[in-house]
Amino acid sequence: MAKMNLLQAINNALDIAMAENDSALCFGEDVGHFGGVFRATSGLQEKFGKDRCFNTPLTEQGIIGFANGLAAQGSTPIAEIQFADYIFPAFDQIVNESAKFRYRSGNEFDVGKLTIRTPYGGGIAGGLYHSQSPEAYFSHTPGLKLVVPRNPYQAKGLLLASIRDDNPVIFFEPKRLYRASSGEVPEEDYQLPLGKAEVVQTGSDITLLAWGAQMEIIEKAASMAANDGISCEIIDLRTILPWDIETVAQSVVKTGRLLISHEAPLTSGFAGEIAATIQQECFLHLESPIARICGLDTPYPLALEKEYAPDHLKVYQAIKQSIEF
Repeated sequence: MAKMNLLQAINNALDIAMAENDSALCFGEDVGHFGGVFRATSGLQEKFGKDRCFNTPLTEQGIIGFANGLAAQGSTPIAEIQFADYIFPAFDQIVNESAKFRYRSGNEFDVGKLTIRTPYGGGIAGGLYHSQSPEAYFSHTPGLKLVVPRNPYQAKGLLLASIRDDNPVIFFEPKRLYRASSGEVPEEDYQLPLGKAEVVQTGSDITLLAWGAQMEIIEKAASMAANDGISCEIIDLRTILPWDIETVAQSVVKTGRLLISHEAPLTSGFAGEIAATIQQECFLHLESPIARICGLDTPYPLALEKEYAPDHLKVYQAIKQSIEF
């Protein structure tokens, strides 16, 4: 085991993936000698050479178009979009090419070895162009997998699983947590399952569900609620698409209540999809309405970031309201 922060865990996963697979390539804006804006790819160009870790022009559509071509020819491209906010110029390449490549050919060819890494979310005073959480846009696209880790251990295991998966994966990295804390991470190779949520804490009164950086928020709220005698079950969804309906539904049948929290705006956020599915699966077991504690329906603000964010106090208040309903 070694102490790693989330960035170091991602770098370690990339190192392992590129060492074992000569067809694995790492590229994006400034990812070469500079190591990317957050230094996630530091040292990889020196170790694997400029042919396997290199800078691209500043064109997201070009990055993913290039990645699709590489994957279609049998390579294992690991493309970095510098901020998730900048993934939108590549939207057509992702939803109309990456996601559909396998299906347009009747599975004769595919881009299943493509992985797209991108930092998402707020918490770094990045303002409206460096703080967005766009996972819900892509959750409407069959053919993709969407993965979000919550800590260094999860990041390494989920990224290795994403790179080796036979489907194109968008790997959203919570940038607020990059250097926020360190954790024990195995130095050896390991994977964590995609499409499987993790019950982080068992409880009996209410289920709290989140992913990525928001996990830290709901855990803090659960600690506050525990002082009031409220037992919270905490689940990390980990994979947005496909998401683990069974684990969440089993928990809600037990607790009778569900609270979902994400940083993205409330309207059409992925919490809405979860709420609709769980009320269908668990309607007769619900003791209160499903709660959604999310970002506001405004562009992500700079000066009022703390007011915008769904913090532990908002989650704690919603837990109390659900219990007292």
